[in-house]
Amino acid sequence: MSDHDRKDTLTSVMSRRRVLRGMGLTLAAIPLVQVLACGTDDSGTPGTPSSGDTADSGTNPDSGTAATAWATGGTAVMAGNYANPFTDDSGTTCALTCAATLGPCYAETLVRKDISEGHDGLPVRLAFRVLDEACEPIQGASVDIWHAAPEGLYSGEDASTFCTGDDPTATSARWFRGVQLTDADGRADFDTCFPGWYSSRTVHIHFTIRVGDAEYVTSQLFFDDTLNDDVINHQPLYNTRGPRDTTNANDNVVSAESVGNYLFQTSRQEDGAMLAWKTLIIRSSLDTAQCQIPGGGGGGGGPGGPPPGWDGGMPPMP
Repeated sequence: MSDHDRKDTLTSVMSRRRVLRGMGLTLAAIPLVQVLACGTDDSGTPGTPSSGDTADSGTNPDSGTAATAWATGGTAVMAGNYANPFTDDSGTTCALTCAATLGPCYAETLVRKDISEGHDGLPVRLAFRVLDEACEPIQGASVDIWHAAPEGLYSGEDASTFCTGDDPTATSARWFRGVQLTDADGRADFDTCFPGWYSSRTVHIHFTIRVGDAEYVTSQLFFDDTLNDDVINHQPLYNTRGPRDTTNANDNVVSAESVGNYLFQTSRQEDGAMLAWKTLIIRSSLDTAQCQIPGGGGGGGGPGGPPPGWDGGMPPMP
């Protein structure tokens, strides 16, 4: 190789080194988050429940971040294109969903998916799947739900004043009550807002499942306490009433030891709404004995538990 060729080669190598060194300095100057944003997206399908929220106990709720906080504004802000949370049946056991007290707050209801009536709050898609004891879906079962508004009151002029506080806004409304029929997969959905708290009860949702005219189970479902505290202590509308006085650990309807079997699984969606879902197992026949949720005998100082003398009678058909 001639002296001239050696000089050209050396110049080329040095030029490449300068380019690489410059690229390294440039990359070092880019914020880490921008570098990661250019990588492979491993966040999963939009709206898919996170891997930390797959246990049926409803643990590891996603409490929101500054980038994608929980939404407010009620169901009007929901995009609605949420993934099916029931695609993974692993770990599903076909143990009966046990009964809990009806409470005095049942009232006339309506067949509808959106039960909010425009009420403000953290938007929630509630997804229920109804199966029999053989884990087969039950089509045409009615899922009837009711729960308190974010301010802790139930609606309906025909509801006990124990539940509405005789508040004119609550008694003239029928929000957070509704019925839906299950489809071929045993699924029924509702759009609503996260329930509020009231004295003596943890945050909960009532439901009754009927097949035809027959009531198969009336019970209640709950949310993880970490999620309850996050919503109640930090979210608009919920954070104006102060901390609640009852949690899953000291509720008087469900025991702390058994509440894990009656928790919704939850996942925050891209629009900030909550997706909450639960599989419910009902008796194949009314001749099968109905189990009872282990816990207290009913509520005390607030709506949702029976007042003195409440007979726990069956809710009427909608």
